[in-house]
Amino acid sequence: MKVAIMQPYFYPYIGYFQLINAVDTFVLYDDIEYVKQSWMNRNRILVNGQPAFITLPLKKDSDYLHVNKRYLAGTWLKERKKLMQRVKGAYNKAPFFAEVYGLVCNGLNCDALNLFGFLHYNLQLVLDFLEIETKVVISSSLGDFYDKKSSEKVLAICHSLQANQYINPIGGVELYKKNEFAQRDIELKFLETQSFDYEQFGNEFQVFLSIIDVLMFNGKNKTRDLIEQYYYLR
Repeated sequence: MKVAIMQPYFYPYIGYFQLINAVDTFVLYDDIEYVKQSWMNRNRILVNGQPAFITLPLKKDSDYLHVNKRYLAGTWLKERKKLMQRVKGAYNKAPFFAEVYGLVCNGLNCDALNLFGFLHYNLQLVLDFLEIETKVVISSSLGDFYDKKSSEKVLAICHSLQANQYINPIGGVELYKKNEFAQRDIELKFLETQSFDYEQFGNEFQVFLSIIDVLMFNGKNKTRDLIEQYYYLR
């Protein structure tokens, strides 16, 4: 069984979906600390030809709480309308605006105020839209791995799923060692997104924006093609 494990992100870039599509089971961390200035509650879209952040406002709380203990701010119900308008203003002339804007509005109108619940709901919406059928499992449902760190936590989760292959984004090359996984009869592979571009209103291409941008300009079918454009580091 092929497994990948990641933190939940807010409308992540295409590489995140490539990773999910490449495995049989995708484990979504809910029992992991929220990280400030990470992609958990923000991402980038294209505004006037340049990357611009979109952000989920969070209720003030301890920086050490897990993501499943964090909540959207009380101002969210008002601010999500502004966020929808921001996305609309940025992409209303994009070729696949109608279908993708409907998808985004559906996601932003999620009733969940818990950050993890909100991100999980939005991720599943995009996966369903793209017809990616990988099983998504919430990490805490597999057991308590709180006392384990880094690779030991990943290995424990892989063991619980009887995985024989673990796939990680290329950014994990310095974190995980193949021999450590091989000792547990697990093959470690690193996935890297191939270089590609697409038309963005005739502007200079801006790489690795939110999946919202990819969908707005490419639609469902072409995005599915782009999701297959990756390779494994040798």
